[in-house]
Amino acid sequence: MEELIKQAIEDIRPSLQADGGDLEYVSVDDDGKVLVRMTGACDGCPMALMTLKQGVEAYLTKKIPGVTSVEQE
Repeated sequence: MEELIKQAIEDIRPSLQADGGDLEYVSVDDDGKVLVRMTGACDGCPMALMTLKQGVEAYLTKKIPGVTSVEQE
């Protein structure tokens, strides 16, 4: 599952990078919770939580069976 998550994050990164932000994979636990690090303009941005939940989490949970949530480190 880890490789699928990393590839899906690579699919998302260009959209974040276009706005000066970025996203790094950190880990996934046995319950399917993915931990990521938001960097650049995303770090500290008031919209980062919405981007994380409605963008990244929605994409990963739809694309990869077993992913249950995405949390920021």
